[in-house]
Amino acid sequence: MTETTSTEEAATDAVIRAQALRLATDLLTRWTERPHGTPGTPADETPTGDPAVPVLAALLAETGEPSAVAAAARATAVWARGAGRGGGGRRGLYGGGLAGTLVGLRHAAAVHPELHAVADRLRDRLLADSPGPVPYGSVTFPDYDLVLGPSGVLLALTAGLDRCGPTVDLAPYADRLATLCDAPELDGLRARYAGHALLDWMDGRVNTGMGHGVAGVTVALTAAVRHLGARPEWVNALRNAVRWLSAQAFTDARGVRTWDGAGLDGVAPPPGARTRQAWCYGTPGVSWALWDAADALGDAATAAWADEAFTTLAGGYDEEFHLFGDHPGDRLGLCHGASGVLAVADAFHRYAAPHPAASVLRTRLLRHLSAREDELRELADARTGLLGGAGGALSAVLTATGGTRGWLPCLGLR
Repeated sequence: MTETTSTEEAATDAVIRAQALRLATDLLTRWTERPHGTPGTPADETPTGDPAVPVLAALLAETGEPSAVAAAARATAVWARGAGRGGGGRRGLYGGGLAGTLVGLRHAAAVHPELHAVADRLRDRLLADSPGPVPYGSVTFPDYDLVLGPSGVLLALTAGLDRCGPTVDLAPYADRLATLCDAPELDGLRARYAGHALLDWMDGRVNTGMGHGVAGVTVALTAAVRHLGARPEWVNALRNAVRWLSAQAFTDARGVRTWDGAGLDGVAPPPGARTRQAWCYGTPGVSWALWDAADALGDAATAAWADEAFTTLAGGYDEEFHLFGDHPGDRLGLCHGASGVLAVADAFHRYAAPHPAASVLRTRLLRHLSAREDELRELADARTGLLGGAGGALSAVLTATGGTRGWLPCLGLR
């Protein structure tokens, strides 16, 4: 990257960051003023305990700008009062689960430090309530995944290791994932969804994605190896996951090296281009999971292969084709939309540098999101949440333009 290009990039980032700070301050102010002031009211589809509000508040508070700091302080206070409601005791990182509430409390404590004590108690509850027996080869998403299951809990816990106490307490979560990935064909992760109205297509198959599949398990095992130590069983499981994911790749009609939602099972992929290229499914999330795992394992060849896969996506990415859906959350959100691809491109831009293709795509997507202020405001009125709402989208923009990265383990990023 030339010095001129770097200067232009910095100027673009500054303009977009200023717009995002204004939008985020307004979002948190309006959210705080809603009836009851918490997600889960008719004005917001986001579950109570979702970490988006405190994550966004922490990003605002670190700026030191008085109106942003004041909005962050008010919003986190209101969020914290309602954070213990709902969720039904579920552990998960999303859907109102306890791991997501833990992440929220840690970020709220950046504004209200007394909340660290509450977060510590919730952390201890998650550590004491370790996952149960492994349903080997007959799993559903909550048995293993990032959104609802132990992969997400492990990521939430490793994100707070500076306050986590003895790391051995995290082993049950990593052990569960390692057990499910103990065979080269990942037989332990074959799903049981026969007759399910929406997920029957997954029955007997292994999901590839970041949210509900092997990519999510891979980033969780990578976090365990990086932060807790390279235990042989974890390393073996991580290598199995990396090899299996690599073997499921193919090149679509647009020249993108990609993945379908489930493994190939020895069958050639259907022809055509794949529209879903997002954090949750397709090249962005899966290629990052492979690159980061290979980086942790010291596997330069696989890291280069994953880097190349993301480069094919960056070169062939088409906002008109790859961003779709009737709801702005689908087009702009972290899970399906532009901000999730931005977050992955920014991670490659920072950690796999130099990465010209990721850098170009990162800037394109920042501009894309900046041009859709009206849609972001519409999204904020319906969904605040991290994965599908305006809180997550604006957090991605603020982080890519210089904000704190401490929440990114929620996406399996860093």
